[in-house]
Amino acid sequence: MTDDPRVLSGIQPSGESMQLGNYLGAVRNWVTMQDGYEAYYCVVDLHSITLEAPEPAVLTQRTRIVAAQLLAAGLDPDRCTLFVQSHLPEHPQLSWVLECITGFGEASRMTQFKDKSARAGAERQGVGLFTYPILQAADILLYQANYVPIGEDQRQHLELTRDLAKRFNARYGQAFTIPDAHIGKDAAKILDLQDPSAKMSKSRPSAGTVYLSEEPAAITRKIKRAVTDADGEIRYDPEHKPGLSNLMAILAEFGSTNVQQIEKDFSGQGYGALKAATADAVVEFAQPFAARTKELLTDPAELDRILAKGAAKARQTAGRTVADVYKRVGFLPPSNLES
Repeated sequence: MTDDPRVLSGIQPSGESMQLGNYLGAVRNWVTMQDGYEAYYCVVDLHSITLEAPEPAVLTQRTRIVAAQLLAAGLDPDRCTLFVQSHLPEHPQLSWVLECITGFGEASRMTQFKDKSARAGAERQGVGLFTYPILQAADILLYQANYVPIGEDQRQHLELTRDLAKRFNARYGQAFTIPDAHIGKDAAKILDLQDPSAKMSKSRPSAGTVYLSEEPAAITRKIKRAVTDADGEIRYDPEHKPGLSNLMAILAEFGSTNVQQIEKDFSGQGYGALKAATADAVVEFAQPFAARTKELLTDPAELDRILAKGAAKARQTAGRTVADVYKRVGFLPPSNLES
């Protein structure tokens, strides 16, 4: 327990690797926040089965992969609490209580369920997709987080969390900290290399997404084939030159520079030189990252030990929160049932 403000964030174990946007947009900021914050970071495997659940063995391996990659990225179990969501039954326990104070209309307006329902029909969606924003609220409120690192597209979920916390507090007394958004000033929004109108994402075609575990040749090929424009001028202009500006942003992030300096350095050189420099900078980071990830995965027992230690530490806070919530709601304590 420290006097530092508390922060909570999570990442799904989807796919076989973290992609460039995950790292630059979120995880790099998590590493920084280990200093100055009491940081809780969660592999949210319960959320990973809301749509198409992967095969059991695949989910197990993906969970270990994302944990290993978080460690390879710089998370330190001695400076943060790293754990797996399903290791703590307190998450669904609190989620049920919050579901019971959430309005049906309130839940149905959440973006992901609304979008999926519009495309495929509500009757084809699982109940888990409908209620997952409430489980997400439970993830945050369990740890009494002061801040949640989010992007602009996640504000709706945080607002639901805040609303549910205030509603419960008003009805039952002060049980929850009301979390605020933490928008990292260094968080980068990385776009798809083939469609710079969309964020880079695992759910998009792989040609436009760079995975940090990929071979250097594959990373280089994807970056050199990135969509740009025809005028040939190196100029940072996200509105009119989104593809080129995206590459400049990536180079700036990995090259420890800024887009203004890149404009000067590459003036008159053409897009090929910029793409080559961007690919080299990404590969320079990705190679040791992939090697460290592979090393961690060769000892799954040690990786599981690290995650178990994190879960035990997380349970100290989560258990107190659930016990307090259950008492306030009026659930009979288990100790009263002993003969």
